[in-house]
Amino acid sequence: MLKPVPSSVTTPDRLRELAALRQRITLWRSEGQRIGFVPTMGALHAGHLALVKHARSLSDKVVVSIFVNPLQFAPHEDFDRYPRREDADSALLAEAGADLVWLPTSELMYPKGFATKIELTGPAEGLETDFRPQFFGGVATVVTKLFNQVTPDIAVFGEKDYQQLKVVQTFTRDLDMPLEVIGLPTIRESDGLALSSRNAYLSAEERDTAAKLHAELHAIAETVQAGGDADASIERAKIRLEAAGFGPIDYIALRDADSLAPPSADSRALRLLAAAWLGKTRLIDNIAV
Repeated sequence: MLKPVPSSVTTPDRLRELAALRQRITLWRSEGQRIGFVPTMGALHAGHLALVKHARSLSDKVVVSIFVNPLQFAPHEDFDRYPRREDADSALLAEAGADLVWLPTSELMYPKGFATKIELTGPAEGLETDFRPQFFGGVATVVTKLFNQVTPDIAVFGEKDYQQLKVVQTFTRDLDMPLEVIGLPTIRESDGLALSSRNAYLSAEERDTAAKLHAELHAIAETVQAGGDADASIERAKIRLEAAGFGPIDYIALRDADSLAPPSADSRALRLLAAAWLGKTRLIDNIAV
């Protein structure tokens, strides 16, 4: 049965020490509470809040982490300018029903002498990895640490980062981690643009153009569903996107929805995934086919 958000809104506690987090989790466990978890990098928007509300509906207590993870950024990426707004995020989390905000420091997450990496294959191969080879290793490391710290029963991730969702579900299963990883459909603007913290980088003109990526994915999907040539449709979409101002287009790819391998006769469902630059902003999106 779904659990309602408490009617009295209080600002969730903010914890920064691992001992304090574990003490709180131990208390909740002793009370028989079911724990939900939403890992974030902050700069929260309605998409994040939907994840929190969904976790709330499935749990008695909800922990949200805010940690801008340096391991998943390449040196040329936007780690230093990634938006950080702890107070504003905490206020939003209160409205969404979070009970606790976990705010680990880089020193806690990666202390001197930290030497462990997780090697990934399967859904981590290709797509994002072709352009951001460090990304999923960084994601797997930080998410594994967060799961070990929070020890949730469930964790909720957005389908906007679909490849990331499949990677996390895969290593959670492979490593026998005792939790369920749940995906929530992408939250979008009225014109179809997927909500993202990086949308704040778009100029007004770019924002008007950005929704064309989602529209082109739908055009490709319609062609595929009608039995048309997927590769030709993807190439036409790339041409239209470049004419609209996108570029470079890192990828638009049709994949098996579960394994993210190229489609085969055994594929039960398909997913279209895309990543493209618009000015200085890299947009990603995906839809089911």
